[in-house]
Parts: sequence; structure tokens; C-alpha cells
Amino acid sequence: MISKHLLSLSTLLLITTSAMAQANTLSKDVEELRVPLASKAMPQVVERYQGISESLSNKLLSETNELTMTQMVANEGQRLWQQAVRDVQSGNSDDRTLYWSRLIMRASLKTQPAGFNMASWQREILVSAIEKSSRGFSDINFKPDSRIKILLTGFDPFFLDKDIGQSNPSGVTALALDGYTFNVNGKKAQIETVMIPVRFADFDNGMIESLLTPIYRDNSVDMIFTVSMGREQFDIERFPSRNRTAAAPDNLNVLTGASTTKPIAPLLNNKSLNGPEFVEFSLPVAAMQQVKGKWAVNDNHQVSTVSGGQFDAKSLNELQNVISVEGSGGGYLSNEISYRSILLMQQFNRNLPVGHIHTPIVKGHDAEVEHQIVEQIKAMVAAAAATL
Repeated sequence: MISKHLLSLSTLLLITTSAMAQANTLSKDVEELRVPLASKAMPQVVERYQGISESLSNKLLSETNELTMTQMVANEGQRLWQQAVRDVQSGNSDDRTLYWSRLIMRASLKTQPAGFNMASWQREILVSAIEKSSRGFSDINFKPDSRIKILLTGFDPFFLDKDIGQSNPSGVTALALDGYTFNVNGKKAQIETVMIPVRFADFDNGMIESLLTPIYRDNSVDMIFTVSMGREQFDIERFPSRNRTAAAPDNLNVLTGASTTKPIAPLLNNKSLNGPEFVEFSLPVAAMQQVKGKWAVNDNHQVSTVSGGQFDAKSLNELQNVISVEGSGGGYLSNEISYRSILLMQQFNRNLPVGHIHTPIVKGHDAEVEHQIVEQIKAMVAAAAATL
């Protein structure tokens, strides 16, 4: 009787412990659930940094100090970012391994047993840590002798349900140019970069403002370029708009409910983002257009409003007292990152070149074309820096 009783208690304890551990894990999101399909379609791309993701898993299992766990995770995320930067800068023009490796590491942090019983909220902190560090947010480091400081942002691959192998040349650009230095009129210029997620929630939660507020507050950079994949040529987007109107989903398959007939303002601090319907870039576009390359560089003035439809705006004055439908950059997150960047600069009463570059579109992944895109952007940035 005693042995049976002990056995039943032991079994109950095992079941209870297992249930508690299960309750303290987090569900994989839509992005993470795509990993098996991506791994099957392009195993060499997805598994290229397998050693880094396995290192995180092993350290997660052995780490028993919750105070040092977050720092360990942040270090592994930064290691992933720096490896991707080295990889691209050594000639592998591919942003996809960084994207998929991050998701593998996120999934491990959500579901894998650790050296101690973590609560769900602790796992959420670790996911946030890997997100920030593996996107370069913890790696913005201008050298003391850099006289011209430039921040450039790229985006993750997106529309992956259409093509699981899709790359994003803006992401390749961010990896290729992180830490890049060059001379401008006897001054050393340096570019530092970060990678932005294609998720509405991150924008609504103030990711762009969180990134740029200390930069504008401290006046710590001289120029900001936001970059994304766009149309057939290079477009420098002159008039970003406030509203979302793209019916396309983000990488979590979230739809905003917005459309060209139903513009919706994005959020900030749980309120509608407060600002004018349109803002104007401050980039030295004429100098950037002098760069010779495979693609034309357009100063894109095309916008759309509720009352006026689609047209080429000649000035910001022409866009007063209207409701925006699309800015020059469209009605998706590429337009929005530009709008938020410029709006925040104005709110800090700063005056520096800030604006958005849309790259030529790439279907799937094309290393040679993406390398050419990077080289032309590099020359455009250098031409812009020469005007400072």
C-alpha cells in the first residue's frame, strides 16, 4: 500500500511539474511557424548559423541564474547580428539566414526547458532581448574619430507566404554597410545600421521612436536613411504620409483593416499617431541623383489623398487640409518608418537630412542584383554625405 501510495504521489508530482513547465512556455507565432517550411525549401540558408542557435539552446539549459540569463541571451543575439554582418561583408549577399536564425532562437526561448523554471513573463523578456540585439540595436557604435555619423535602417524579408525564399535588398544593404567608413572632404564618415521587423505592432508600440529619440535628443548623428524594397528603380520618397492604407498583411499575417478607401492612422502609446497628414524629406536628392548606376534615382512626388486622388505634389503647401491615402512611399510600413522618422525629427526641432530610399524590387533572392543595389546605395549615401 505504501509503495503504491508513493508511486501515485510521484506520478502526480511528475504530471504537475510537467503541466507547470508547459504552462510557462509561450506559443510560437506565425513567423516562427514558417521555419520548418523554410528549412525544407532552403536548408543551407536556414541552417547556416546552426552553431549559434545550438549555442543558445545549450546555454539556456545550463544557465541557472536568472539575473545573468538575459545578458547571456542578449550576447548571443549580438553574436548572431555580427556574424551576419561579417558574412555579407565577406561576399555572401543574403539577409535571409539572419532572419530565419533569429526565429529559430526565438522559438527556443519560448518553448525550451531552461536551467530553472522560468515564468512566461521571463521568457517574454528573453524574446525581447534577442530581438533587440540580433537586429543591431545594441551594436550602434560610432568610432571617436568619425566626423560624419550616418544611421541606416533596413527591413526583414516579407510576403513570405507568397515566396518563402524571399530576400529583402534593404536588409542586405543594412548588413553590408554596418560599420562601413569612408572619407568625405577629408572627414571620416561612418555608417551604423539596424534591421526593422515587418510587423505593425512593433511600430504601434513605438519601436521607431524608441530607436530615434536618444539620437535626436543627443544630436548624435548627422544623417538618417530608412531603406526598403520598392518598385522598378530607386525612389527617394519626398512626401511620406501619416495614414496606413495598404491592404497587405505584415509578417504575422496581421491586417490593419485599412484600405485606400479607409485610411487609418497608426498608433503610438495606444493613441492615434498625432501629426500632419504629410511631411517632407530633407535628403540632398539632387546630389544623390548624380550617382551613376544600373538604376535611375527618382525624386518621387506622387501621393494620394481622399479628395484629390493620386497626383504629383509640387510642395508641402499643396498637401494642407487634406486626408492622406498614400504618401510617396505608399501606404505600408516603408512609408510609415519615413513618416515617423521625419515627424520625430521635427518634434525635436532638429534639422538634418532624413528620408527614405526605395530599392528596386527583387523576386526571391538574387545575390548579384542585390550586391549591385548595395553598391549604388553606398555611392548615393557618400554623395549625400559630401553635401554636409
